[in-house]
Amino acid sequence: MSQSPNTSPKLPWKCRFLMNYVAYLVDMCRRPDFTVNRRLYKLFDFKSSPSKTPINGVTTSDIMVDASRNLWFRLFTPENGSGSDVSLPVIVYFHGGGFSFLSADSFPLDRLCKRFARELHAVIVSVNYRLAPEHRFPCQQEDGIDVLNFIDTTNIEGFPACANFKHCFIAGDSAGGSLAHQVTLGAIQNNFQKVKIIGLLAIQPLLGGEERTESEIRLHKSTLMPMERTDWMWKAFLPEGSNRDHPAANVFGPNAIDISGLNFPATVVIVGGLDTLQDWQKRYYEGLKKSGKEAYKIEYPNAVHSFYGHPELPESSMLIEELADLVEDTPLVSLFEDMAIYSKLGCGRGRCRREKDDGDEEADPP
Repeated sequence: MSQSPNTSPKLPWKCRFLMNYVAYLVDMCRRPDFTVNRRLYKLFDFKSSPSKTPINGVTTSDIMVDASRNLWFRLFTPENGSGSDVSLPVIVYFHGGGFSFLSADSFPLDRLCKRFARELHAVIVSVNYRLAPEHRFPCQQEDGIDVLNFIDTTNIEGFPACANFKHCFIAGDSAGGSLAHQVTLGAIQNNFQKVKIIGLLAIQPLLGGEERTESEIRLHKSTLMPMERTDWMWKAFLPEGSNRDHPAANVFGPNAIDISGLNFPATVVIVGGLDTLQDWQKRYYEGLKKSGKEAYKIEYPNAVHSFYGHPELPESSMLIEELADLVEDTPLVSLFEDMAIYSKLGCGRGRCRREKDDGDEEADPP
């Protein structure tokens, strides 16, 4: 698939304004010594309260896991999942924010997870993991695994009866997509009783390495993910003294953890053609395949980083359609049957280019 030379996407003014606002806010609050001005950031981190009354068809509640480290999750339940005769998939979700910003109750994340719950017809567990640099890796991985253990072993008051724990996905966007991999890596070595992880959804995962890739250089003026900003994020997140070839950043790099013998679940990697990180995301997909794992890649050539958070963008709606097919709790349908490997603007569900096992590509019939 040829790479579009476009580096300056045409975006609606609202999207462009919000992306520039987020970038300015992050840069204003991150310090040269790799710490965050939390007091300043809290002034702009607008929160959404949980609501037992449905908002846009979704109820929300906050459930504490460990108060000593403020580990909790926000539960999103769609109205159509209120009956005990309904069975809905469970998505354990890790938010983005460069490992150092946002939380499960931040307004944009609350809005995104409401949309996922409503349109994917799924129960969403949005994990409020500890942030860097106050808490460096592997704290976030430990938080995610502890939430899974809590769900697996605890009779949680308020958890909907419709939740099908045997149809559970780990998912995340950006930094959360990276954490989703790390949490899955730890979780598959646990013997869960209720929870069965059947898939990993990595939405534009924040990955990296010491090498500078072609997309990082070509798109170095990206609004949200220029190299200078991602370098800062890795410095704040990784253990002291580590470089970007740490396995939490460069998953299949020189210090990689061998997953070939592990029961790693089928993984979908979402890639944007105008995302600085796209080369690392493609290497992640290729690394999974080389390790003998079931992996799929959906690529939106005109998508910038965080496109999924802007419902007005056509690629955002296309992604929702793809994910809705994937997470559908229908036992008669294989999870990744007829999986579309590439998506592109103007090519709707069932009409996307597909990648065959031998590496050739073919187009679906109209």
